[in-house]
Amino acid sequence: MSSNGDSCGLNGLTRINTKERSGDVCADDSGPTVRAQNLDELHSLQVKKSAPNTPRGGMTPRGGLTPRSDEDVQRQQLESISTSLASLTRERGPQVVKGDPTKKRETPKASYEPPMFNVSDSALKFTHVLYNLSPAELYEQALKSEKGSYITSTGALATLSGAKTGRSPKDKRVVLEETSKDDLWWGKGSPNIEMDEETFLVNRERAVDYLNSLEKVFVNDQFLNWDPENRIKVRIISARAYHSLFMYNMCIRPTPEELEDFGSPDFTIYNAGQFPCNRYTHYMTSSTSIDINLKRREMVILGTQYAGEMKKGLFSLMHYLMPKRGILSLHSGCNVGKGGDVALFFGLSGTGKTTLSTDHNRYLIGDDEHCWSDTGVSNIEGGCYAKCIDLSREKEPDIWNAIKFGTVVENVVFDEHSREIDYEDKSVTENTRAAYPIEFIPNAKIPCVGPHPKNVILLACDAFGVLPPVSKLTLAQTMYHFISGYTAVVAGTEDGVKEPTSTFSACFGAAFIMMHPTKYAAMLADKMKKYGATAWLVNTGWSGGSYGVGSRMKLSYTRKIIDAIHDGSLLKAEYVTTPIFNLQVPKAVEGVPSEILQPQNSWRDQQAYDNTLRKLAGLFQKNFQSFADYKVGGDSNLTQEILLAGPILQ
Repeated sequence: MSSNGDSCGLNGLTRINTKERSGDVCADDSGPTVRAQNLDELHSLQVKKSAPNTPRGGMTPRGGLTPRSDEDVQRQQLESISTSLASLTRERGPQVVKGDPTKKRETPKASYEPPMFNVSDSALKFTHVLYNLSPAELYEQALKSEKGSYITSTGALATLSGAKTGRSPKDKRVVLEETSKDDLWWGKGSPNIEMDEETFLVNRERAVDYLNSLEKVFVNDQFLNWDPENRIKVRIISARAYHSLFMYNMCIRPTPEELEDFGSPDFTIYNAGQFPCNRYTHYMTSSTSIDINLKRREMVILGTQYAGEMKKGLFSLMHYLMPKRGILSLHSGCNVGKGGDVALFFGLSGTGKTTLSTDHNRYLIGDDEHCWSDTGVSNIEGGCYAKCIDLSREKEPDIWNAIKFGTVVENVVFDEHSREIDYEDKSVTENTRAAYPIEFIPNAKIPCVGPHPKNVILLACDAFGVLPPVSKLTLAQTMYHFISGYTAVVAGTEDGVKEPTSTFSACFGAAFIMMHPTKYAAMLADKMKKYGATAWLVNTGWSGGSYGVGSRMKLSYTRKIIDAIHDGSLLKAEYVTTPIFNLQVPKAVEGVPSEILQPQNSWRDQQAYDNTLRKLAGLFQKNFQSFADYKVGGDSNLTQEILLAGPILQ
């Protein structure tokens, strides 16, 4: 053993040399330690403060005014939010502060305390406002606070909508009030079920009290309509991160500068969906109520967490506001060719609207909701809300690839370990959905606007097999078939035999329209005539017989027809007229067998064809009876013209 004490360690082991070495073994490449004394300090270094929304230096003040400080902007935003959350009985809004209540902080700077009139328990607490959070922040909130929230294998946020997995149209109410009652469609066939203003205020108070009782609420300030001259400012106040992210995706997202100048909203949604309505309240038929007050520009949601209620509630609003401005609101898909030719696609579920309007040779303006003004078409929304049931990469590659970070997937089932979604699993619901920004679609046109439509395509999946694959419509026929909104589905009967069942939905979206269907039809015909658009009725259903006898129209044939519409070649074709429906059918379409263009030529049993054709014509006539006595714009002659454009039975 060495006698040198400096080199000898415990139990005779060689002492480790900790002095700086000359670099003969390896260099010390470790960095300096962090400048933090504890974990809280370390975490505070991880996230930096956001820069001001708008660069101040070098900017010309708006209107020659002195630029506002960030503190002034935030205070005005919070004052506006407090006003939105104000109780009508207490004459004041809550004390509001920006930020997550679970995070440690000093006395908040970004807060607003309204003037005191009277005091209640809710007035003594702060309501923390999570304002226009980013998707990443909303992910954190959902995963931390909302049971049933998971990140899937592709990065999407999987959520549950609770007991309701679809809309509740029987629980939707519209206030009958003096400013709008004469414009709206009431009575038989109408989706507008009336309620009085007092009952609305009772439900509003219930929703506001619930939201004010929470530690935190989510607030989104966003826009509807990509047309800058006719956009609508909307505020959504909700209790769930899921709802906030859903609306972040579905509405148009403001820039920081637009958000700074947002001011007061044009319309406000109070989503208290986790809290039920009082069933003893007048007009209530369940624990769910979705109420729209056009005079107050407000919507209240109680008793349902299904996010689609917000999307379609705003669509109903646009179906009222836009026609009042002479702008046609439409439940349609819309795309535009490289030459600027715009096409509108109308169709109920199962007709192929999404498939046919998604064309890699054309740009997508939008998949669901649009406006047609004197300057052209514009998408109402900032996102897409796609069905996920049986989704596959092969059939819908754009939707498949859009389900990634930032997307909300509702009520889907996934593997507990890999988190891979099983799109065929209907354990929760068949109505599984994905909501994502339209920018997630590779060929989306941004901004989502286009020139006037060249073609208007009405899609029908005719399971009776008697409508031609394509026919050119007159303006009167366009109005008739637009008001009818026809398709047919296959439904099981009691004895197990499956047969077609007709479905009619006025304007291809009866659940969302506010005015009488003939109002929208007349506006459509007027714009088509003014801007030179052509309408087509395209059957994506059966040929050669009804369901069970004939066969489904090949998608490749339908795409050839749509291509011929887009390139204008179908306008140059020769046409013949069909019996009863009096439709103009082309004699030939490139790539489509001529025998299927005339339905009667593809049926083996001509008597069965005649009987089925008459049956469908009778269903059209029966459906149209509720519109027959309505004077379009006070003009009974126009109503009669539309009636004569329908099927005629001798």
